[in-house]
Amino acid sequence: MPGYDFDFFVIGGGSGGVRAARMAAGHGARVAIAEDLYLGGTCVNVGCVPKKLMVYASHFSQDFEDAAGFGWDVGPRRHDWAKLIANKDTEIARLNGAYKSILEGPGVTIFRERATLADAHTIAMGDKRVTAESVLIATGGWPDIPDDPGVREHAISSNEVFHLNRLPERVIIVGGGYIAVEFAGVFHGLGAQVTQLYRGPLFLRGFDEDMRVTLAEEMRKSGVDLRFDSVVTRLEKTADGLVAHLQDGSTLTADCVMYATGRKPNTQGLGLEAVGVELGRKGGIVVDDAFRTTVPNIYAVGDVIDRVALTPVALAEGHALADTLYGNTPRGVSYENIPSAVFSQPPIATVGLTEAQARQRFTGGVDVYRSSFRPMKHTMSGRDERTLMKLVVDRETDRVVGCHMVGLDGPEIIQGLAIALNCGATKAQFDRTIGLHPTAAEEFVTMRTKAPDPEDTERQAAE
Repeated sequence: MPGYDFDFFVIGGGSGGVRAARMAAGHGARVAIAEDLYLGGTCVNVGCVPKKLMVYASHFSQDFEDAAGFGWDVGPRRHDWAKLIANKDTEIARLNGAYKSILEGPGVTIFRERATLADAHTIAMGDKRVTAESVLIATGGWPDIPDDPGVREHAISSNEVFHLNRLPERVIIVGGGYIAVEFAGVFHGLGAQVTQLYRGPLFLRGFDEDMRVTLAEEMRKSGVDLRFDSVVTRLEKTADGLVAHLQDGSTLTADCVMYATGRKPNTQGLGLEAVGVELGRKGGIVVDDAFRTTVPNIYAVGDVIDRVALTPVALAEGHALADTLYGNTPRGVSYENIPSAVFSQPPIATVGLTEAQARQRFTGGVDVYRSSFRPMKHTMSGRDERTLMKLVVDRETDRVVGCHMVGLDGPEIIQGLAIALNCGATKAQFDRTIGLHPTAAEEFVTMRTKAPDPEDTERQAAE
């Protein structure tokens, strides 16, 4: 509409916002985007991308050790933390430039300023005011650190971890989600002494139980000090380092304490409440299936709506919204069978339902197939690390409803299986697929023995 400066204004230059902006512009809309921190958002700058680079770096310590079993003499080795961080920064700068280019290509106007809502159609950036017919909030999430004594003063979050001046020798990681588990592996692989504390009985809540148990076993075997049911009450700085006081009265001392205790939607200070945008219990923006908020011309996607906090989901949501508003192809996003991975060491990868979720959903029963083995690579290297694979099948339809894996190359393998699940593949179709030998992936199409069903056992005992 000519009465507005823009058809579509995006607040937030992360994955979801950038995808929505460039797709909308490609459909012919007049689009602007505002970002005051960094283009690419959390994923590119302090999330998925630099994290994966650091996972690669840390895993080389195992690779060097394993090489000896294959006849290699790698000689003395030393890690240069400063060089890792510098090279990581170079790659992130390149990606920032790439994001700028993909926005400028279709004609998106970029404002490198903080934007807030003055009213439903007016965006304020300092003294500047612009108007838009539709507004998208895509400001993502932010680390949520507790207010316990000393924590905010002395701990770091997953934002600061990428900019440490040196590798700490002793690290305490507080938390039990993706980020906590991944950085326990990163610091350990680079040579630090790592203790991970989690308040619950087992980390990675929401993942399949067998995967969680197996990963805990493997991490402990590698030398990570995992402590569950452990709660930090306060942090104290002393001459020897940072002292974590635990609820049971014990203490731990480290050079660095990292809190990875969750993230919260980044909605504060945007003017949302003043214009009538409803927020949920955790601060996330409430939206309908079309990503529309309680204000008809304001939309939201990504971590800020507190649905599925994964980069590919934000991308899908932003793309669907742009197609709906400006591409004449209205569509939504399915949240079924979203694959995910934890780049722990070894990694976890999963798609579909856990065994527990499947048993709740399918009253006709569930068949489970498991396979645990030592990867071929480790038969030569001598490393005591095992892989676990698991299939969950709806007994009535024979449809595979869950694929789970702990082990080398798990994320690469599960991505392919996610296609099969979205196509409704059955166990019989998995069985008819000829395996690619010799690979770990072939195990997913050669599992034939059902695991004992605890529900059947209980039923027989009752009878």
